[in-house]
Amino acid sequence: MLCYMTNLFCNVLVKFGENAVEAEQGAIHELSWKMSHSTQQNSELERMNAGKEGGRYVYPEIFVRLLGYMHLLFHLPHRQTEGFLKALRRFDSRIHVPDYSTIDTRVNRLDVKLDEGDYGNDLVIAVDASGVKVANRGDWIRHKWKVRRGFLKIHIAVDVKRKKILALEVTDEQVSDRRMLQPLIEEASRKGKVAKVIGDGAYDTKSNFCDLDARKSEPVIKVRKNSSSRAGGCMPRKLVAQECLRDLEAWKRNHGYGRRWMVESAFSSLKRTFGEYVSAKGMRNMANEIMLKASLYNLFIGLNVK
Repeated sequence: MLCYMTNLFCNVLVKFGENAVEAEQGAIHELSWKMSHSTQQNSELERMNAGKEGGRYVYPEIFVRLLGYMHLLFHLPHRQTEGFLKALRRFDSRIHVPDYSTIDTRVNRLDVKLDEGDYGNDLVIAVDASGVKVANRGDWIRHKWKVRRGFLKIHIAVDVKRKKILALEVTDEQVSDRRMLQPLIEEASRKGKVAKVIGDGAYDTKSNFCDLDARKSEPVIKVRKNSSSRAGGCMPRKLVAQECLRDLEAWKRNHGYGRRWMVESAFSSLKRTFGEYVSAKGMRNMANEIMLKASLYNLFIGLNVK
């Protein structure tokens, strides 16, 4: 996989060195990247610099995103990313090399969004949350002196059929899972009609059940063991609670609760590939880094990379 990314990265760098105004989209269709360059010099750089005051942009967004992907995939600090580009330039002098501070600034300012498009009217999504460390250092100090630095929580919604991340939210550790279900569903709904939502007991609240019922989405959310079977103002939750309390295993089989493993698999892939920490500083930059990781994860899933 690393060789594949490096070869593709070199090809795009050479195209960028030639200004990439007439660049073929085929070189990056393999990773579902869209470089929109027209024959009328309506390039991405011209669009970015239109009406801009002060210094002009030198590197287009697609190039900066590639640098961000290399930074995350190879776990390279930005200084080493600059050195990697300089090493490549020995083989092709057309490669343009930004300095590390430019790479850091531009990558942190990327407006990263997950896949857009219509996923149809039968979306089945699984939701969950997991934590990541805010730094990959100081473990001994935390252990020795009992210093606690906290962590970030990543909330995601995964399409169980395509295995792609459709929605992602980043919060601090104080935000509970149940509060983030509605924002995740709202974002996923922009890509298609959500027919079913699968979640664990952390999302068991009346407001979540009522919201899913209003959206005509089937709630496959496991209720707590000591749940009441009374409606209490929320009939959708009452029906699920009665079925779960009657025979939990049968409810899981009948409603496909076992497909929730897709979201667990997504978290496992993200952490094994990119690490269980973020290297950026500041909440906005951390959230942007996590979104960039999810974007690259979706690209790999689209390629069916193993």
